Amino acid sequence: MSQHVCRSCRATSVTPFFSLGEMPLANALLREEQLGTPDVRVELGLALCSTCSLVQLTDQVAPEVLFSDYVYFSSYSDTVLENARQLCERVIGERGLSGEHLVVELASNDGYLLKNYVAAGVPVLGVEPAKNIAQLAEERGIRTVNTFFNLAEAQKLSEQGFAADVMHANNVLAHVPDPVDFVRGIAHLLKPDGAAYIEVPYVESMLEGVEFDTIYHEHLCYFSVTALQNIVSSAGLALADVELIPIHGGSLRLTLKHGNQAGASTQALLDKEAAAKIHSLEHYRSFRESVEGLRRELLELLEGLRRDGKTVVGYGASAKGAILLNYFGIDKRLLDCLVDRSPFKQGLYAPGNHLKIESPEYLTDKQPDYALLLAWNFADEILRLQHAYCEAGGKFIIPIPRVHIR
Repeated sequence: MSQHVCRSCRATSVTPFFSLGEMPLANALLREEQLGTPDVRVELGLALCSTCSLVQLTDQVAPEVLFSDYVYFSSYSDTVLENARQLCERVIGERGLSGEHLVVELASNDGYLLKNYVAAGVPVLGVEPAKNIAQLAEERGIRTVNTFFNLAEAQKLSEQGFAADVMHANNVLAHVPDPVDFVRGIAHLLKPDGAAYIEVPYVESMLEGVEFDTIYHEHLCYFSVTALQNIVSSAGLALADVELIPIHGGSLRLTLKHGNQAGASTQALLDKEAAAKIHSLEHYRSFRESVEGLRRELLELLEGLRRDGKTVVGYGASAKGAILLNYFGIDKRLLDCLVDRSPFKQGLYAPGNHLKIESPEYLTDKQPDYALLLAWNFADEILRLQHAYCEAGGKFIIPIPRVHIR
């Protein structure tokens, strides 16, 4: 479904500025018996709303298709787990949380974050749309509701007696078709003195780091602080604080509270974005050139390695990896396979290129000469985990923000 009206402010001033063409769904991994079936492909392009500055996809895939059965499990990243642990410890201390309080997480995945509150004796409730992941969270002792969150669902939870002292929503706001309705749901469920903590990738980091592989069908929106301020205020909340954090190549951590007073950190970033004219298409014009330069450089490297008889695999059957491989045209000609830490992905095949996904043990068993690090946002973690492979002479190719070898 094409998008002609802004998802946030409903203006019609939405102008396309970059397209990756028709791309397969990034997390639509295939079983062997499905390899003969053509991949579903949908246009993947970005547009800018000049009224509220929200960058957004031009086309939308139904959420039920993308999220009802999901293959991304947060617990298989040490970096994600540590980020969650540190945040929970901080919130418990700052908010004085105890057994008398309630923490609600939206898109709670397998309980990777909420388990920190459970361990501290703080009651929790997860809201997770993927049935398979919600079931796993329940089995791990995390009370979870299997549904898509919005204002209507928040009202249902409120009628059941739930009211949140603290809410979390990490890397989910970009996925929802109506971000204002989603934040209104937060406002409805959050107690008057409560706080909501939201993490989203930062569009400015995407531009500066040439992180085009952040663009996939699940990510409907790409946020600046200006766009977020418009969404949050429309929902009746205040953007009380904004932090720039390094996770996922550069993210924003927002603190939302009831009221209408934006914090000093919020205003500082709003002023910086205004000076950069992020509401203007000119701000985004060089992005395509940067991506095309990256493509030429990486393909030259991989083709040269193949000519020299070197073996190369891809590390990370991630959504980022699917987009990079398919847009750059990297397939079995240049890679032998993919490896991934998640047992839920091993034995399956990547969308588009149909590369088989092996376990990371493949690296030490087969000792390929190079591994293209598709999960580059976890580079330090992965190189630490694959110390033995590197000690034996294996090298990692890091494709973003510039092609280099470690």
